[in-house]
Amino acid sequence: MKDQHDPACFFDDGIRFECQQCGACCTGDPGTIYVSAEEIKKIAAHNKRPIKRFVKEYLYPFKDSYSIREHGDGRCYFFETGRGCTIYAVRPQQCRTFPFWFSNLRNEAYWQVIANGCPGIGKGRCFSKGEIIEQINSF
Repeated sequence: MKDQHDPACFFDDGIRFECQQCGACCTGDPGTIYVSAEEIKKIAAHNKRPIKRFVKEYLYPFKDSYSIREHGDGRCYFFETGRGCTIYAVRPQQCRTFPFWFSNLRNEAYWQVIANGCPGIGKGRCFSKGEIIEQINSF
């Protein structure tokens, strides 16, 4: 029997997703990619840069931390055409949890807009409803 406090949602049966590193979520409209202090350390080390220099070159102040800069065309500083995300192994939690953001999963119609722009949705392993909710709550 289904718990009456757990309303049905369009992803009850899970959602398939596997990042294709196409850049659809890393290019185009500008946005904010929040990075924590711990993520800054990891990304700076990955790029073999001292933290202060890394922050100056690649980030801008945002709320209580920083956000990754973008090129004039809206492309993330760490996305290279033909190469993909150059920090994929150490990418921020916000990037790791895409497309499972609350803003993307508010309703099925909005999810479909995201799915139409992301070739990784519908491919790869199936994330259960529980895993998706964990992703939402982790960010």
